[in-house]
Amino acid sequence: MKRRKLSPMRKWGWLFLGPVVIAFAIGFVWPFCQGIYLSFCKFTLIRDAKFNGISNYIDAFKDASFMHAFWYTALFAVVSLVLINVLAFTVAYLLTQGIRGSNIFRTVFFMPNLIGGIVLGYIWSMIFDGILSRLNTSILLETRYGFWGLIILMLWQQIGYMMIIYIAGLQAVPEDMLEAARIDGASKWQTLWRVTIPNVMPSITICVFLSLTNGFKLFDQNLALNGGGQPFQQMADGSVVKTTEMLALNIYNTFYGTNSAARGTAQAKAVIFFVLVAGLGLAQLAYTRKKEVQQ
Repeated sequence: MKRRKLSPMRKWGWLFLGPVVIAFAIGFVWPFCQGIYLSFCKFTLIRDAKFNGISNYIDAFKDASFMHAFWYTALFAVVSLVLINVLAFTVAYLLTQGIRGSNIFRTVFFMPNLIGGIVLGYIWSMIFDGILSRLNTSILLETRYGFWGLIILMLWQQIGYMMIIYIAGLQAVPEDMLEAARIDGASKWQTLWRVTIPNVMPSITICVFLSLTNGFKLFDQNLALNGGGQPFQQMADGSVVKTTEMLALNIYNTFYGTNSAARGTAQAKAVIFFVLVAGLGLAQLAYTRKKEVQQ
């Protein structure tokens, strides 16, 4: 029987794919697996790691600052997700209605996304303090100002990016469906809810996923805007909670804090953080993909 000749792509594909797989394994898979192992160890340096079971996970859940950071981050992620997507979709919808200068507006709205998070944090910190100084306060003195300061910063940075994705989705809505809705006498509001939004669900899926994961993973803006450290809250057991500290920054501060013995706990927090974000992201993708219209 004559052997089937392999195509050049199948024959030599491994040569091009191999280096990428090796780099991915060395740069991601191995450190990830090592991190999971270290979450069950007590260590200050990797070579000194000693297995201690689930003690680090117990300590992580007993840490009042970690639990506060979890609920604070969850609230931030939900609020930012809703506001970013509602405003980004609204802007995208308006900019696809044939208004003059729409390309200029798209550029202007997208530009803040090109600025790094650390720079944005320091810029907005000066802006907020300049405004709040008239009220004899600061963004560092009240938790609510720190929270809404982060929300405003994220809206300013992310709306333009999500807007581009929504514009792509809106432009892909079949014109014959819109025309049929107009012929049937549907109002613009009915057309939006019954035709446009169902057809834009793939874009909504992407934007909601990005907004959700970005909200939970926020680090650099939190660090630059208020350091995540002020104001402080004294707990009944004598521990101190940093009321504007989010999960990623809490893990960082635990690992690189003055207590080097807590690095195992920080690693356990990082694993919990990964499971949380991955689980929520996958659940959201599964839910919103069911709502997508098959064309």
